[in-house]
Amino acid sequence: MAQLDHLSGGYRAARLQDQETVTTTSPHTSLPRRTRQKRYRLRRLTKGALVSAAVLLHQQTCGVTALTVMNLKNTTNLKIDPKTPIPLVVTNACSDTIWPGIGTQNGIGPGAGGFMLPPDTAMQMYVSPDWQGRIWGRTNCSFNEDGSGPSNLNGVNGNGAACLTGDCFGRLDCEFTGQVPTTLAEFNLIGGMDGKQTFYDISLVDGYNLPLAIIYIPASNTTWIPPNLTNCACIASSGYLGDPARTGLAYTNASYPMPYEADQTNSGVASWCPWDLQEYPPSKPGDGVYPYPDDHIQRPVFDPCLSACAATNSPQDCCTGAYNDPDVCAPSLYSEQAKAVCPDAYSYAFDDQTSTFIIPTGGGWEIMFCPQGRSTDILRTFGPELRALGSSGRVAADVLAATVMNKTYIESRHPSGANAGAAAARGWVLAVVVAAGMALFLVW
Repeated sequence: MAQLDHLSGGYRAARLQDQETVTTTSPHTSLPRRTRQKRYRLRRLTKGALVSAAVLLHQQTCGVTALTVMNLKNTTNLKIDPKTPIPLVVTNACSDTIWPGIGTQNGIGPGAGGFMLPPDTAMQMYVSPDWQGRIWGRTNCSFNEDGSGPSNLNGVNGNGAACLTGDCFGRLDCEFTGQVPTTLAEFNLIGGMDGKQTFYDISLVDGYNLPLAIIYIPASNTTWIPPNLTNCACIASSGYLGDPARTGLAYTNASYPMPYEADQTNSGVASWCPWDLQEYPPSKPGDGVYPYPDDHIQRPVFDPCLSACAATNSPQDCCTGAYNDPDVCAPSLYSEQAKAVCPDAYSYAFDDQTSTFIIPTGGGWEIMFCPQGRSTDILRTFGPELRALGSSGRVAADVLAATVMNKTYIESRHPSGANAGAAAARGWVLAVVVAAGMALFLVW
């Protein structure tokens, strides 16, 4: 199959008719825990809340095993009750078909570990209120008739994989996290000592393959939360970036301007990945030796990027062994460049301070692949506001008016983009965690 072409991609007006409900034939099984080279994550210490039999029955009848393909225009208009199963919507705004993968670590998953999603469509599912899991996109897949393996013995890459990126041991229905590199959306819906917080993030710790946005769908008790405090995006692929701007209205509304990374351009973002970390680098010219620098070698349009840890598995890059300390394990070149392109994304194991979103529980989630706009810069811009939201569940109205709703204020914060003032924001998430009585470093 041809590799996904980002240049021809981007969000297009929805053109497909609403499609019939697709049902799965077997319930989803929670995935085994995966060891990830001592990668640290925010996770709650307390045992997850039990889901009542009534809730489980409601899930079975309302969508845990019934997955509905929707036209894109319907995806963010869902009404949510915080006591019911949580809507989880996966949207494909890419120009090509993708095969989302879903891994469940805790709670009840959506009833499928993976599925095919054509362009300009979305899959509506439900998960239990105590769900913990991750979602990623698989590209250029080719499965056999029952989805148990690749369509041919050698797979798409000669090693038995059914997908060019994000593969799940050749299977359509993922039972483990996808093969690196993948852009991950990660969730812990009920966190904190009392289960009153939701943690989520966009992670590039395993690498990057597709642009991704996480869009919050408010519940009845969270409709007041501004979208520019919750809706984050990472766009590190050429062809999707809007013009450089510090604020805009993608992923938000006119009342709450979204803070963006303001430096990157489509031509520049095409080469952010360190040369030796490209998953599918261009063919070597001449005698097979890459010249240095490599500026004059055309990179692939679809250019998945391994993280330093995924590529080397070394203690220094993975923050393990003697480097298992935030004061010792420094960000690699990959981490620095990933953070410059996507300020709100995890870039290495000890990047919690500027990568984790914490909001009150309740509400659903839309995970959009290939959004257009800009990478968001929320965590650095609204540190005090997010600290208040994470610790108390509220932000004062006068604070919202003075900062979150104030375009002038937003544009005055770090006007040179993601490379300026990052150190000033470090530690605010840690303060939230300490205030909530939670642990920061637990193995995912």
